[in-house]
Amino acid sequence: MARFFIDSEVKDYYKLSGDDAIHVAKSLRMKVGETVTLCDGKGKDYICEIIDISGREVLLKLNNVVFNNSEPNVLVKLYQGVPKSDKMDLIIQKSVELGVDEIIPVVMKRCISRPDKKSEIAKVKRWQKISQEAAKQSRRGKIPEVMPFMDFNKALKESNNNDCNILFYEKGGKGLRDILEEKVNSIGIFIGPEGGFDELEVEEFSKYGGFVSTLGKRILRTETAPLAALSVIMYHTNNM
Repeated sequence: MARFFIDSEVKDYYKLSGDDAIHVAKSLRMKVGETVTLCDGKGKDYICEIIDISGREVLLKLNNVVFNNSEPNVLVKLYQGVPKSDKMDLIIQKSVELGVDEIIPVVMKRCISRPDKKSEIAKVKRWQKISQEAAKQSRRGKIPEVMPFMDFNKALKESNNNDCNILFYEKGGKGLRDILEEKVNSIGIFIGPEGGFDELEVEEFSKYGGFVSTLGKRILRTETAPLAALSVIMYHTNNM
């Protein structure tokens, strides 16, 4: 079923316009009488019937309202060391599919990619679009937000809002299963860039009361590590 995110609730009728309407009419070639789901990003799905397609607009009639049940009951923020090339595209797409709540690109000491402010803004805009498309495809109840770039110290301060923070370090740490024994509502996970974390960053993270953990004896790539961590967390919290 086609799925679109909207920024308001649906009463009796709703008019899709712009790119979403074009997608319905041209790409999906949908017809009058077919069903479309509208998601308000706050937990409600509106099941609607197409009653008219004209130009760049699609008129929908509301048939039913259901609560979306695809969102995890634990909020996971990903603090991702900015990787080079287009690796972040994959990280965002798959993290959204796996249930991440928010993604924060973090500039760390060993980051190779260091875009200027103008490039940062363009990248975040493109990454947000990737998040939106992944949320549609995986039938998420919300679109995870890709935040503006942060330096490592600012990310540490921001992470104080989480119940629990975990930094995954290639030199080892506490077992993830042991860390997750205590139930929490929000978790921040820190993943290093291609060169890994600088030792001073790990020390600074520990001062903030976070857990240093490991994803095993094998060294995972920066684009693999967040997906492995998210999978384990979602499985352990019964969200897989």
